[in-house]
Amino acid sequence: MYPTDRPRRLRTTPALRRLVSETEVRPRNLVLPVFVAEGLESPKPIASMPGVVQHTRETLRKTAAEAAAAGLGGIMLFGVPAHHDATGTGAVDPDGILNVGLREVREEVGDALPVMADTCLDEFTDHGHCGVLAPDGTVDNDATLEVYADMAVAQADAGAHVVAPSGMMDGQVGRIRSALDAAGHVDTAILAYSAKYASAFYGPFREAVDSQLTGDRRTYQQDPANAREALRETTLDLAEGADMVMVKPAMAYLDVLRSVAEISDVPVAAYQVSGEYAMISAAAERGWIDRDRTILETVTGIRRAGADIVLTYWATELATWLDR
Repeated sequence: MYPTDRPRRLRTTPALRRLVSETEVRPRNLVLPVFVAEGLESPKPIASMPGVVQHTRETLRKTAAEAAAAGLGGIMLFGVPAHHDATGTGAVDPDGILNVGLREVREEVGDALPVMADTCLDEFTDHGHCGVLAPDGTVDNDATLEVYADMAVAQADAGAHVVAPSGMMDGQVGRIRSALDAAGHVDTAILAYSAKYASAFYGPFREAVDSQLTGDRRTYQQDPANAREALRETTLDLAEGADMVMVKPAMAYLDVLRSVAEISDVPVAAYQVSGEYAMISAAAERGWIDRDRTILETVTGIRRAGADIVLTYWATELATWLDR
């Protein structure tokens, strides 16, 4: 007696394994998130994210050019202002750091690299929430929508190909779409953070953007226990005109990502967030895991679960490995 089925035959050589590989990661599938900070003279390392920095305007341009040369699918900008206020006025200021960064990156790469903008107030407010506050201290959903609309138009004016509302406000996609169209930005796309969870994995990001938050964002970001809710949120965003949808974080929510991919008729993104980056980096520094293999395996897993697009801080580096 011997096995009649021998799946190992197709694993015998690297060339055979490559031939039958079911999931591919290419540079075009990857988007690089970057931070640009106001007033820096040199890049500022982010301690909890080894290898990631807050960029100066000059190094941001260089990084964008490298991303374009690597064939990435895009670059996502986050702004780190020097000053914060209650309503995040720096987010809508044409001369605010995020809009200046968008303008300069677009000048650098033109249409060779999709330029994406985080459309959220948390980096700009002195309370760290993703919206403006009502008198009772809660986040005022509908008042926030009006600021998001102005913010998205300012980002499109600055050259963003894609705006990415990440605040999880009800109706944000529809309000932004209406504002963009009214301002003549009918070709500016919306990447909706449709299923964004109130996750512990965002910890290092808050250092990266100098977050002013005290408390949490559980009244608007999703409960990690909920999966059906993600499908409801995604369905609403699609109905409001989202051009792409996203699940965030990625690795702890691959089941959600698969479900979203199954119902979406637009491209689906997933964000390998700062905490995921930090865990892999820390384990690799200690020699507990093979860094490069782990990076590729995790990104492949995110793609396999259904992501057309993966936001990862390793995007440019990973792109250089893929043909190897």
